Amino acid sequence: MKNLAGLMKQASEMQRKMEEMQTRLAAMELEGVSGAGLVSVRLNGKGELLGLAIDPKLADPAEIEMLQDLIVAAHAAARRKLEAAAAEEMAKVTGGLQLPGGMKLPF
Repeated sequence: MKNLAGLMKQASEMQRKMEEMQTRLAAMELEGVSGAGLVSVRLNGKGELLGLAIDPKLADPAEIEMLQDLIVAAHAAARRKLEAAAAEEMAKVTGGLQLPGGMKLPF
């Protein structure tokens, strides 16, 4: 029974750490940039787009297709940073323990 009590305590501690990690992730704000700084986007820790900055010289209607591509690229860059930060935080909480296949947290 000592092992079960210890296991329950560890599970409780891991749950607390997971909640702390999710709170830290939710508070994060990450930026992705594309086009040598012509377009940037900001995401929160949930992957929601918080802001978008476009260099005014890109507002030419003839360049709209390039502008759209740059926005998508900047968002993807910010999302990759978010995923890397989430993986790093998860490794801190789990002590490097790998989650089962298909189990992706916090999303």
